[in-house]
This record gives sequence, C-alpha cells and structure tokens, in this order.
Amino acid sequence: MDAVRSDEYNTSMSKMKTSRQTIGNFLAVFESAEEGGYVVSVPMLPGCLTQGETFEEATKHAQEAIETYLLALQDLHEVRPAFRGQPIVASVSAAIPV
Repeated sequence: MDAVRSDEYNTSMSKMKTSRQTIGNFLAVFESAEEGGYVVSVPMLPGCLTQGETFEEATKHAQEAIETYLLALQDLHEVRPAFRGQPIVASVSAAIPV
C-alpha cells in the first residue's frame, strides 16, 4: 500500500473507531492473477476490487477495501447494501464449443 493510500486508510479507520460499528461478513472472490498474486472482488459492493501478492496480503487488502468502501458510502450519505443471507457459491458445468 502506498504512503498516501495508507494515510487515507488510517484516517478513515480513526473515524470508524469513534463511531458506532458492527462486524459484517462479506463474500470475497480471490482469482489468481496472470502476473502472480490474487485479484479480489467483493460482489456485494460493486467496483470493490483489490489485489495482493500473497493470499494473506490479498485478504488484508480486501478487508481494507471493504471498510474504505463502506466509509465512502457513509460519507456520501449513500445507502449501504443490505445483507441478504448467506450467498450460495457453486461450480456450474457448461458445454464448451471446440
């Protein structure tokens, strides 16, 4: 994380610590990146993407991205997405033309 992003995140987290908060669980999708590492998306939060060189780093960045996204919604007085129960994640087979 670069210094500017780190400072912004720390400022946001300071704001969060002084406000009411709860813990939510978000589905994060980790995909292997061509250049190595992982790209992470959070389907419940459109446009919430991040990456990391290792799974641990990608997980940490995902947490930071989710928290920053939610703070931005709050600052913009936008409605936070509602939790709709546990998502179902499944593998779907499909015919592939050859």
